[in-house]
Amino acid sequence: MLFLVGVLSSPISSKGNNIFLSFGNLSDVFRQISVTGITAVGMTLVILIAGIDLSVGSVLALGSVVCAMLLTNEGWSAAYSIGTPALFILAFVCLFGVLSFAAKLKGNSQANSPSGSFANPRIIGAASVVTALAIAFCMAMGSEGKAGVLLVLLVVPAVGFMLGMINGLVIVGGRLQPFIVTLAMMVAGLGIARLTAGQNTAVWPVYTGSNATEDFEFLRSLILGVIPVPGVIFAGVIFLFWIVLKFTKFGRYVYAIGGNEESARLAGVPVWRVKITVYAISGYLAALAGILYVAQYRQGKPDAGMGLELDAIAAVVIGGTSLMGGRGSMIGTLVGVLIFGFLSNILQLNNIDSNTQLVLKGAIIIVAVLLQERRSSGWLFFLSQLRMRDRVEK
Repeated sequence: MLFLVGVLSSPISSKGNNIFLSFGNLSDVFRQISVTGITAVGMTLVILIAGIDLSVGSVLALGSVVCAMLLTNEGWSAAYSIGTPALFILAFVCLFGVLSFAAKLKGNSQANSPSGSFANPRIIGAASVVTALAIAFCMAMGSEGKAGVLLVLLVVPAVGFMLGMINGLVIVGGRLQPFIVTLAMMVAGLGIARLTAGQNTAVWPVYTGSNATEDFEFLRSLILGVIPVPGVIFAGVIFLFWIVLKFTKFGRYVYAIGGNEESARLAGVPVWRVKITVYAISGYLAALAGILYVAQYRQGKPDAGMGLELDAIAAVVIGGTSLMGGRGSMIGTLVGVLIFGFLSNILQLNNIDSNTQLVLKGAIIIVAVLLQERRSSGWLFFLSQLRMRDRVEK
């Protein structure tokens, strides 16, 4: 319906073409929603386990600063000081998980014989530590020149992964409310971003081919001259986690924890491990969105993600994911992100005042949530109570 409104209300160009339906306009919409959309994917996982993550905006800001510094600085910098341990942590977790899974598969295939010493968790852990240290060391040795797009795509999301894992560990280990923990990380992340960029640095400019390598331009280019690369990355992330939620054991665990955490624990679900993983994924995706922010706006900013957490939460809720947890989908989140993207585009094309845009967005959030939750029965109950009160008074 919103897309139809955009078509009907769109201005007409001098050549008589519908501006809203032009390839340039639609590609701009998909480019703009990619940052919020990728962050909303991680937020969907968090809300499905009945949690909340208010730190995604600060994580994105820190990711944008680290990305800009890696691209433009030669030699060791604060970005490498943060990125090196973060890459070690991410590499260790991934390697340990993959090797443990491989050892489990080998044990299942050799059920009647010992699976070998390789299946020993200590050996797997030692091998993971050594390999992760080697990866981090190689990254540190490459700090003499400016980073390329591949190194940035490895290091910056690792920083978000590390901060998200800290959120999960504190929430699970300290048995604290996610709202409080992620609020604290939101404030701390903003401070870390400012310290990393330099207390007197408001913007860290990035110009590909000038102070940054030319290959970073790929992240803001168009495939076949039509499809923006950020939009493709967003679509890939949505598709990946749709598969995860729909067809994997981890996805079933997420829904089970959101539906009833205590029942999930009694049923043998590794609740603490799933929670930490979900918050780590949320941080990873927020930092990945920070890279796309740098590619789109050509700058890293310590306050780049101001208010992003609210946009992500609104998109997720509009898409039908319940804040109580246990109900929702990635397809719904995609629809919520598109609603926000098309609404902003329609209002801009019709030159609607920015303050009026905020009011309309707020109204649409309420209406969309009411429709998703199907609260018409609640309104009927409210009206019936009013009629009953009038009868009693009479």
